[in-house]
Amino acid sequence: MGSMIVDHIYPATGRPNGTVTLAGAREIDHAVRAAAEAQREWVALTVDRRRDLLIDLADVVHDRLDELAGLNVADYGVPISFAGTALLLERFLRHFAGYVDKPHGVSTPVNGSFDINLVEREPYGVVAVLTPWNGALAVAASCAVPALAAGNAVVLKPSELAPFAAQRFGELCAEAGLPAGLVTVVPADAEGGEALVRHAGVGKISFTGGGTTARKVLQSAATNLTPVVTELGGKSANIVFDDADLDLAATLSAHQGPLMQSGQSCACASRILVHDTVYDEFLEKFVAVVAAAKVGDPTDPATVFGPMISRSAADRILATIETAVSTGAGELLLGGNRIGGALADGYFIEPTVFGGVDNASALAQTETFGPVVSVMRFRDEDDAVRIANDTPYGLNAFVQTTDLNRAHRVARGLESGSVWINQFSDISPQGPYGGYKQSGFGRTGGLEGLREFQQVKNIRIAMR
Repeated sequence: MGSMIVDHIYPATGRPNGTVTLAGAREIDHAVRAAAEAQREWVALTVDRRRDLLIDLADVVHDRLDELAGLNVADYGVPISFAGTALLLERFLRHFAGYVDKPHGVSTPVNGSFDINLVEREPYGVVAVLTPWNGALAVAASCAVPALAAGNAVVLKPSELAPFAAQRFGELCAEAGLPAGLVTVVPADAEGGEALVRHAGVGKISFTGGGTTARKVLQSAATNLTPVVTELGGKSANIVFDDADLDLAATLSAHQGPLMQSGQSCACASRILVHDTVYDEFLEKFVAVVAAAKVGDPTDPATVFGPMISRSAADRILATIETAVSTGAGELLLGGNRIGGALADGYFIEPTVFGGVDNASALAQTETFGPVVSVMRFRDEDDAVRIANDTPYGLNAFVQTTDLNRAHRVARGLESGSVWINQFSDISPQGPYGGYKQSGFGRTGGLEGLREFQQVKNIRIAMR
């Protein structure tokens, strides 16, 4: 199947704001073959030249930060106040450029001889990076950049729902002087994505998205036994202890929960666990912060809360809310409705808060991927950790407390790839990020993230 051109629908208005050319199997094949050729050129460069080219790309991205933020808004209606993931891209480029010219191998002795093992790390060749609609530039930063630093080429497939920022990133790679084809951006639907994952020329796959799609990716990758690193969904718990700064906790909980990309992020803390003694006080403060958030035009710097990605997503989230109300999963304290008036043509839903939620309910156990949070009580530390871990997911967890000893105790007990103490989830190039349980496997960021895109070779040298 060849390429096709489709309209891109802007979620804030429900109307087209451009077109996107979706790659078919033929275009995918061409991209992978071109990437393989470019990768050979890339690793033939000296390490200092590769390092400098990544720094040059960081400079180019820096000069286009506002443009890239605007394209994020055009992609999926994220408020411009939250659209600065291009800055994350710049930070990852500068950080991982520093790894390129550093030693990566080690030598080890061999028992019973004077031989030497040289343990080297080499690139996979072509890395396929499949990004979600809600973070193409963030995933380009956390996955594509380390892959490049490790000596690979990248074929980046953004969602057809959000192609513009990723396509511009591909153009900037060429402007910075990277070899032609080293970073190829191919927007595609599920069929194009499958062609990429099944391609025999792909050496490693990075997938960020939902668990259902991840299972399909793993099945397709099994065709060639291609290794996969995944970062998947979450139902993250935010634990508010009785000694927490409740004003700060309410603000953090609102902006890490229903207000974070309008609740459309795997990193959202959609379960808020509050100690019995401060439950009512916290809930009053939290609901007030959420209710005060400005909803509206994503291009307005004052807007905090934007639209859902599509009409079908909005319908699905509303159905989840209606089911929660009808089954008595919790008390609806705020929101729960589609937003009309001047925003009626867009896919806007009110930020929604349920209180007194049973953690065993579908509302608390199923990832909604929308602006819906469940607030529930806990008695003590052990109870909080038990409830937090009672989920199939383990991407993020959050702890609000002024007791550092407690913070460490609780963090060690949480089944989560990341634990954030008194702060938002703020991904950085220095720290590894990834999930436990059904939230994925492998890591991005840090030295661990670089290692994901390197394979190990052992060379034994006879010393006689």
